Amino acid sequence: MEPPYHPPVKRSVQIEGHKTSISLEPIFWDMLVEAADSEGIAINALVARIDEERIRSDTPPGLASAVRVWLVSQ
Repeated sequence: MEPPYHPPVKRSVQIEGHKTSISLEPIFWDMLVEAADSEGIAINALVARIDEERIRSDTPPGLASAVRVWLVSQ
């Protein structure tokens, strides 16, 4: 098995009609795909939901950080 270390990969997502890009390590992209599939929703919809939660936070982190934290806290 190869080590999971890899530089972040930038991909575009759309949140409320606006395109943005997120840089995540491949293992987090894989986890995000699995989470979206398990909920039966698109990746964009899941990222939008995470973004809404992030914005409501007292000290909102960056979107990529919020996605990582959301994924490992599930």
